[in-house]
Amino acid sequence: MATEKKKFSHLDEKGRVKMVDVTAKFPTVRMATAEGKITLLPETLRAIQDCELPKGNVLTTAKLAGIQAAKKTAELIPLCHPLPLSWIDLEFDVHSDHILIHSTVKTQAGTGVEMEALTAVTIAALTIYDMCKAMDQSMTIQGIRLIQKSGGKTSFATEYRPKVGVITLSDRLAMGEGTDKSGVILQEGFKAAGCIVEHYALLPDGSEQLESTIQSWRKEGVELILTTGGTGLGPRDLTISQVEKLIETRLSGVEQALHAYGRNQVKTAMLSRLLAGTIGRTIIVCLPGSPGAATDALAVLIPTIFHAGEIMKGSHH
Repeated sequence: MATEKKKFSHLDEKGRVKMVDVTAKFPTVRMATAEGKITLLPETLRAIQDCELPKGNVLTTAKLAGIQAAKKTAELIPLCHPLPLSWIDLEFDVHSDHILIHSTVKTQAGTGVEMEALTAVTIAALTIYDMCKAMDQSMTIQGIRLIQKSGGKTSFATEYRPKVGVITLSDRLAMGEGTDKSGVILQEGFKAAGCIVEHYALLPDGSEQLESTIQSWRKEGVELILTTGGTGLGPRDLTISQVEKLIETRLSGVEQALHAYGRNQVKTAMLSRLLAGTIGRTIIVCLPGSPGAATDALAVLIPTIFHAGEIMKGSHH
Protein backbone atom coordinates (compact mmCIF):
# COMPACT_ATOMS: atom_id res chain seq x y z
CA MET A 1 0.00 0.00 0.00
CA ALA A 2 2.90 2.40 0.67
CA THR A 3 3.94 2.14 -2.98
CA GLU A 4 0.38 2.84 -4.14
CA LYS A 5 0.13 5.95 -1.96
CA LYS A 6 3.22 7.42 -3.60
CA LYS A 7 2.07 6.55 -7.09
CA PHE A 8 -1.59 7.60 -6.88
CA SER A 9 -2.33 11.10 -5.54
CA HIS A 10 -6.00 10.23 -4.90
CA LEU A 11 -5.02 8.01 -1.93
CA ASP A 12 -4.47 9.56 1.49
CA GLU A 13 -2.01 8.33 4.12
CA LYS A 14 -4.40 5.52 5.10
CA GLY A 15 -5.00 4.37 1.54
CA ARG A 16 -8.47 5.91 1.32
CA VAL A 17 -9.66 7.79 -1.76
CA LYS A 18 -9.53 11.57 -1.63
CA MET A 19 -10.35 14.51 -3.86
CA VAL A 20 -7.31 16.09 -5.53
CA ASP A 21 -6.62 19.57 -4.12
CA VAL A 22 -6.45 22.03 -7.03
CA THR A 23 -6.52 25.19 -4.90
CA ALA A 24 -3.00 26.20 -5.87
CA LYS A 25 -3.41 25.49 -9.58
CA PHE A 26 -3.20 28.50 -11.86
CA PRO A 27 -6.62 29.29 -13.45
CA THR A 28 -6.40 29.21 -17.24
CA VAL A 29 -8.81 28.84 -20.14
CA ARG A 30 -9.27 25.11 -20.60
CA MET A 31 -11.03 23.20 -23.34
CA ALA A 32 -11.76 19.56 -24.08
CA THR A 33 -13.37 17.81 -27.03
CA ALA A 34 -14.73 14.27 -27.04
CA GLU A 35 -16.55 11.99 -29.42
CA GLY A 36 -18.55 8.79 -29.52
CA LYS A 37 -20.99 7.06 -31.82
CA ILE A 38 -24.25 5.19 -31.70
CA THR A 39 -25.11 2.67 -34.40
CA LEU A 40 -28.70 2.48 -35.67
CA LEU A 41 -30.73 0.84 -38.42
CA PRO A 42 -31.09 2.88 -41.65
CA GLU A 43 -34.84 3.22 -41.10
CA THR A 44 -34.24 4.59 -37.60
CA LEU A 45 -31.85 7.19 -38.97
CA ARG A 46 -34.43 8.24 -41.57
CA ALA A 47 -37.06 8.60 -38.87
CA ILE A 48 -34.68 10.78 -36.84
CA GLN A 49 -33.95 13.04 -39.81
CA ASP A 50 -37.66 13.32 -40.67
CA CYS A 51 -38.65 13.93 -37.01
CA GLU A 52 -41.01 10.94 -37.06
CA LEU A 53 -40.10 9.46 -33.67
CA PRO A 54 -42.96 9.49 -31.11
CA LYS A 55 -40.86 11.33 -28.48
CA GLY A 56 -40.07 14.25 -30.79
CA ASN A 57 -36.88 15.81 -32.18
CA VAL A 58 -34.16 13.34 -31.21
CA LEU A 59 -31.01 15.35 -31.94
CA THR A 60 -32.26 18.58 -30.33
CA THR A 61 -33.24 16.67 -27.21
CA ALA A 62 -29.90 14.82 -27.17
CA LYS A 63 -28.01 18.08 -27.48
CA LEU A 64 -29.86 19.61 -24.54
CA ALA A 65 -29.30 16.43 -22.52
CA GLY A 66 -25.58 16.52 -23.26
CA ILE A 67 -25.29 20.16 -22.22
CA GLN A 68 -27.19 19.52 -19.01
CA ALA A 69 -25.08 16.44 -18.27
CA ALA A 70 -21.82 18.36 -18.68
CA LYS A 71 -23.07 20.86 -16.08
CA LYS A 72 -23.83 18.03 -13.64
CA THR A 73 -20.66 15.96 -14.12
CA ALA A 74 -19.42 16.65 -10.58
CA GLU A 75 -22.72 15.29 -9.23
CA LEU A 76 -22.39 12.10 -11.26
CA ILE A 77 -18.69 11.31 -10.77
CA PRO A 78 -17.69 11.44 -7.08
CA LEU A 79 -14.16 12.90 -7.26
CA CYS A 80 -14.73 15.43 -10.06
CA HIS A 81 -14.54 19.11 -9.22
CA PRO A 82 -17.59 21.32 -9.86
CA LEU A 83 -16.51 23.84 -12.50
CA PRO A 84 -17.98 27.09 -13.87
CA LEU A 85 -18.44 25.98 -17.46
CA SER A 86 -18.39 28.89 -19.88
CA TRP A 87 -19.36 27.06 -23.10
CA ILE A 88 -20.75 23.67 -24.07
CA ASP A 89 -21.65 22.52 -27.56
CA LEU A 90 -22.57 19.23 -29.22
CA GLU A 91 -22.65 18.36 -32.92
CA PHE A 92 -24.14 15.29 -34.61
CA ASP A 93 -22.87 13.82 -37.90
CA VAL A 94 -25.45 11.43 -39.35
CA HIS A 95 -23.97 8.59 -41.42
CA SER A 96 -25.53 5.62 -43.18
CA ASP A 97 -25.47 3.35 -40.12
CA HIS A 98 -24.50 5.55 -37.16
CA ILE A 99 -24.47 9.02 -35.63
CA LEU A 100 -21.11 10.48 -34.62
CA ILE A 101 -21.38 12.76 -31.59
CA HIS A 102 -18.84 15.54 -30.91
CA SER A 103 -18.75 17.62 -27.72
CA THR A 104 -16.72 20.72 -26.82
CA VAL A 105 -16.53 22.15 -23.31
CA LYS A 106 -14.72 25.26 -22.07
CA THR A 107 -14.00 26.82 -18.68
CA GLN A 108 -11.56 29.13 -16.95
CA ALA A 109 -10.46 27.23 -13.89
CA GLY A 110 -7.64 25.39 -12.16
CA THR A 111 -8.46 21.97 -13.58
CA GLY A 112 -9.55 20.56 -16.91
CA VAL A 113 -12.92 19.67 -18.44
CA GLU A 114 -12.17 16.26 -19.96
CA MET A 115 -14.78 14.49 -17.86
CA GLU A 116 -17.42 17.09 -18.73
CA ALA A 117 -16.81 16.57 -22.46
CA LEU A 118 -16.95 12.79 -22.12
CA THR A 119 -20.09 12.96 -19.99
CA ALA A 120 -21.81 15.18 -22.55
CA VAL A 121 -21.17 12.65 -25.33
CA THR A 122 -22.24 9.72 -23.15
CA ILE A 123 -25.56 11.21 -22.06
CA ALA A 124 -26.32 12.49 -25.56
CA ALA A 125 -25.83 8.94 -26.87
CA LEU A 126 -28.01 7.49 -24.12
CA THR A 127 -30.71 10.03 -24.89
CA ILE A 128 -30.73 8.98 -28.54
CA TYR A 129 -30.94 5.36 -27.39
CA ASP A 130 -33.87 6.11 -25.10
CA MET A 131 -35.82 8.02 -27.75
CA CYS A 132 -35.30 5.32 -30.40
CA LYS A 133 -35.44 2.09 -28.39
CA ALA A 134 -39.09 1.42 -29.21
CA MET A 135 -38.19 1.32 -32.92
CA ASP A 136 -34.65 -0.08 -32.89
CA GLN A 137 -33.37 -2.91 -30.68
CA SER A 138 -30.01 -3.14 -32.47
CA MET A 139 -28.44 0.11 -31.24
CA THR A 140 -24.95 0.07 -29.72
CA ILE A 141 -22.94 2.91 -28.18
CA GLN A 142 -19.23 2.77 -29.05
CA GLY A 143 -15.90 4.58 -29.11
CA ILE A 144 -16.45 7.27 -26.50
CA ARG A 145 -13.06 8.95 -26.16
CA LEU A 146 -11.24 12.19 -25.51
CA ILE A 147 -10.05 13.82 -28.72
CA GLN A 148 -8.21 16.90 -27.46
CA LYS A 149 -7.63 19.00 -24.39
CA SER A 150 -5.91 22.34 -23.94
CA GLY A 151 -5.18 24.76 -21.15
CA GLY A 152 -3.08 24.43 -18.03
CA LYS A 153 0.38 22.90 -18.36
CA THR A 154 -0.44 20.99 -21.54
CA SER A 155 -0.76 24.26 -23.46
CA PHE A 156 2.90 25.07 -22.86
CA ALA A 157 4.36 21.63 -23.35
CA THR A 158 7.98 21.76 -24.47
CA GLU A 159 10.89 19.37 -24.14
CA TYR A 160 13.30 22.21 -23.41
CA ARG A 161 14.49 22.41 -19.81
CA PRO A 162 16.85 25.20 -18.71
CA LYS A 163 19.87 24.87 -16.48
CA VAL A 164 18.71 26.48 -13.21
CA GLY A 165 20.47 28.26 -10.35
CA VAL A 166 18.97 29.39 -7.01
CA ILE A 167 20.29 32.21 -4.82
CA THR A 168 18.87 32.73 -1.32
CA LEU A 169 19.43 36.13 0.30
CA SER A 170 18.99 36.35 4.06
CA ASP A 171 21.10 37.80 6.86
CA ARG A 172 19.60 35.38 9.36
CA LEU A 173 20.17 32.26 7.28
CA ALA A 174 23.66 33.37 6.26
CA MET A 175 24.55 33.49 9.96
CA GLY A 176 23.32 29.92 10.40
CA GLU A 177 20.05 30.78 12.10
CA GLY A 178 17.49 28.43 10.59
CA THR A 179 17.30 26.47 7.36
CA ASP A 180 16.66 27.68 3.84
CA LYS A 181 13.18 26.32 3.12
CA SER A 182 12.41 28.58 0.15
CA GLY A 183 15.61 27.76 -1.69
CA VAL A 184 15.01 24.05 -1.21
CA ILE A 185 11.42 24.36 -2.51
CA LEU A 186 12.66 26.06 -5.68
CA GLN A 187 15.48 23.56 -6.23
CA GLU A 188 13.28 20.53 -5.72
CA GLY A 189 10.43 21.99 -7.77
CA PHE A 190 12.58 22.62 -10.84
CA LYS A 191 14.37 19.30 -10.47
CA ALA A 192 11.00 17.55 -10.41
CA ALA A 193 10.13 19.38 -13.64
CA GLY A 194 13.19 17.87 -15.32
CA CYS A 195 15.67 20.76 -14.97
CA ILE A 196 19.33 20.53 -14.04
CA VAL A 197 19.76 22.41 -10.75
CA GLU A 198 23.43 22.27 -9.75
CA HIS A 199 24.02 25.92 -8.79
CA TYR A 200 23.02 27.20 -5.35
CA ALA A 201 24.23 30.05 -3.18
CA LEU A 202 23.23 31.44 0.22
CA LEU A 203 24.23 35.09 0.68
CA PRO A 204 23.51 37.85 3.22
CA ASP A 205 21.04 40.56 2.21
CA GLY A 206 22.72 43.18 0.04
CA SER A 207 25.80 41.02 -0.52
CA GLU A 208 28.29 42.36 -3.04
CA GLN A 209 28.69 38.75 -4.21
CA LEU A 210 25.19 38.73 -5.70
CA GLU A 211 26.18 40.45 -8.95
CA SER A 212 29.39 38.45 -9.36
CA THR A 213 27.52 35.19 -8.67
CA ILE A 214 24.93 35.99 -11.33
CA GLN A 215 27.57 36.91 -13.91
CA SER A 216 29.68 33.85 -13.07
CA TRP A 217 26.72 31.50 -13.41
CA ARG A 218 25.78 33.06 -16.75
CA LYS A 219 29.24 32.26 -18.09
CA GLU A 220 28.82 28.69 -16.83
CA GLY A 221 25.65 28.28 -18.89
CA VAL A 222 22.95 28.79 -16.26
CA GLU A 223 19.86 29.83 -18.24
CA LEU A 224 17.40 30.57 -15.41
CA ILE A 225 18.44 32.19 -12.13
CA LEU A 226 15.97 32.51 -9.27
CA THR A 227 16.64 34.65 -6.23
CA THR A 228 14.56 34.35 -3.08
CA GLY A 229 14.55 36.99 -0.36
CA GLY A 230 15.21 40.70 -0.11
CA THR A 231 12.14 41.90 -1.99
CA GLY A 232 10.18 43.48 0.86
CA LEU A 233 10.11 47.03 2.23
CA GLY A 234 12.71 46.73 4.97
CA PRO A 235 16.03 48.60 4.99
CA ARG A 236 17.91 45.36 4.26
CA ASP A 237 15.66 44.33 1.37
CA LEU A 238 18.16 45.22 -1.34
CA THR A 239 17.82 42.43 -3.92
CA ILE A 240 15.65 44.35 -6.38
CA SER A 241 17.87 47.43 -6.48
CA GLN A 242 20.95 45.27 -6.96
CA VAL A 243 19.57 43.09 -9.77
CA GLU A 244 17.56 45.81 -11.51
CA LYS A 245 20.69 47.54 -12.79
CA LEU A 246 21.78 44.28 -14.47
CA ILE A 247 18.51 43.67 -16.35
CA GLU A 248 18.57 44.30 -20.09
CA THR A 249 14.97 43.38 -20.94
CA ARG A 250 12.17 43.52 -18.38
CA LEU A 251 9.63 40.67 -18.37
CA SER A 252 6.73 42.62 -16.89
CA GLY A 253 4.20 39.92 -17.78
CA VAL A 254 6.01 37.42 -15.56
CA GLU A 255 6.02 39.93 -12.71
CA GLN A 256 2.29 40.61 -13.14
CA ALA A 257 1.44 36.91 -13.24
CA LEU A 258 3.41 36.25 -10.04
CA HIS A 259 1.82 39.21 -8.28
CA ALA A 260 -1.72 38.29 -9.36
CA TYR A 261 -1.31 34.69 -8.26
CA GLY A 262 0.30 35.66 -4.96
CA ARG A 263 -2.48 38.12 -4.09
CA ASN A 264 -5.04 35.36 -4.59
CA GLN A 265 -3.21 33.26 -2.01
CA VAL A 266 -2.14 35.88 0.56
CA LYS A 267 -3.34 39.47 0.56
CA THR A 268 -0.03 40.82 1.92
CA ALA A 269 1.70 39.60 -1.26
CA MET A 270 0.91 43.03 -2.72
CA LEU A 271 3.62 44.47 -0.46
CA SER A 272 6.38 42.39 -2.03
CA ARG A 273 8.43 43.72 -4.92
CA LEU A 274 9.12 41.39 -7.81
CA LEU A 275 11.53 41.53 -10.70
CA ALA A 276 11.85 39.43 -13.83
CA GLY A 277 13.99 40.06 -16.87
CA THR A 278 16.84 38.89 -19.04
CA ILE A 279 20.56 39.39 -18.91
CA GLY A 280 21.90 38.26 -22.24
CA ARG A 281 20.34 34.83 -22.77
CA THR A 282 19.77 34.23 -19.07
CA ILE A 283 16.39 34.80 -17.42
CA ILE A 284 16.43 36.03 -13.84
CA VAL A 285 13.42 36.15 -11.51
CA CYS A 286 13.58 37.75 -8.05
CA LEU A 287 11.07 36.28 -5.59
CA PRO A 288 10.06 36.96 -1.98
CA GLY A 289 11.76 34.85 0.66
CA SER A 290 8.79 32.99 2.12
CA PRO A 291 8.19 29.28 1.42
CA GLY A 292 4.67 30.19 0.28
CA ALA A 293 6.02 32.59 -2.33
CA ALA A 294 8.43 29.92 -3.58
CA THR A 295 5.60 27.41 -3.90
CA ASP A 296 3.45 29.97 -5.73
CA ALA A 297 6.32 30.70 -8.11
CA LEU A 298 6.54 27.04 -9.09
CA ALA A 299 2.83 27.04 -9.94
CA VAL A 300 3.17 30.17 -12.10
CA LEU A 301 6.54 29.61 -13.77
CA ILE A 302 6.46 25.90 -14.57
CA PRO A 303 6.28 25.09 -17.44
CA THR A 304 5.58 28.47 -19.09
CA ILE A 305 9.01 29.89 -18.33
CA PHE A 306 10.55 26.99 -20.27
CA HIS A 307 8.84 28.29 -23.40
CA ALA A 308 10.48 31.68 -22.86
CA GLY A 309 13.90 30.07 -22.80
CA GLU A 310 13.09 28.14 -25.96
CA ILE A 311 12.13 31.39 -27.75
CA MET A 312 15.39 33.01 -26.66
CA LYS A 313 17.21 30.15 -28.36
CA GLY A 314 15.52 31.04 -31.65
CA SER A 315 12.41 28.86 -31.66
CA HIS A 316 9.05 30.20 -32.87
CA HIS A 317 6.09 31.00 -30.62
